[in-house]
Amino acid sequence: MDSYQTIVRFLVNQKSTIGYSAMALLTIGGERIFTMFSFQCPCNHEQNFAYGLTFLLGPAAVLLVASLFLSAGLWRLYTGCCLNPIKLCPRGNCCGCFRALLAIVCGACVAPVMWLSVALLNGTFYECAISGVDDGMVAGSFCKNRTAACREELARVPCERSKLSRDERMELLLMFRAQSQILGWSIVMVTALAALLSSCCRRCRSSVSYLQLTFWQRYTEKERERFDALAVDYATKLAERNLKSFFENREPDPFPLPGHRAWEEVSEYYTFSRSEQCYSILQRYVERSDRDFSPEKMLVLDVESGLEMA
Repeated sequence: MDSYQTIVRFLVNQKSTIGYSAMALLTIGGERIFTMFSFQCPCNHEQNFAYGLTFLLGPAAVLLVASLFLSAGLWRLYTGCCLNPIKLCPRGNCCGCFRALLAIVCGACVAPVMWLSVALLNGTFYECAISGVDDGMVAGSFCKNRTAACREELARVPCERSKLSRDERMELLLMFRAQSQILGWSIVMVTALAALLSSCCRRCRSSVSYLQLTFWQRYTEKERERFDALAVDYATKLAERNLKSFFENREPDPFPLPGHRAWEEVSEYYTFSRSEQCYSILQRYVERSDRDFSPEKMLVLDVESGLEMA
């Protein structure tokens, strides 16, 4: 039993590493599937560059949008900001809002960067794209000291239809692949260095010590887990109460819930302050001495007009 708990605890502590590893494996698998079953380079000057670049950047753009769409932090920051712009900068802290947005975008860039790195290290998409660049300098760099037919046949090199000799075609392919892999490793190294420097800078400017920061992270994780569990529990009880009231044709039992103002306050962006020992916006709210416990009317959302009515 102790061994099982140790394994579970290790997996929980390493869930970020496991998640990134799983993302990397999915990215590699997705790139191989695209290469084997979907990608067919047209091998002509008019379409090679656009086609190869689409397969190289298109999935990265989709992954970026999907990551932003699935980011809870983004929706926490921007939900309702058009009606209440102060939510973006509580207490006038615009720098904190910008840092939060930057952190969200950087987190969403993990999957696109993985895709670009894997795709460039494989080289198939880059070979097709670069062979279709209709530029004298690019073509000249590849066809330097080669036959006159090299420029005309450059776009057909990724395919078997090239009229160049096998040795010359393989040399060009190796040049394409080498450039692609250099770009891929450059992205990996720059991303790793940027992540290390940003982490060092963030820890260096931390307002709390290492152990308190560790406790803060653990508390945030547990609060989120318990909030999700209690939200499901309360939503289930409220649904049962309403259904019983409807089917039994009687007045509903009292069911206390936070008011609209309370939901607004605990949904704000949280900024840490040394003057108060609070580790989340929820803790700051519940420990306030001026909290208003008086019940508020439940607000009903008018789906058709998008307005809230009492």
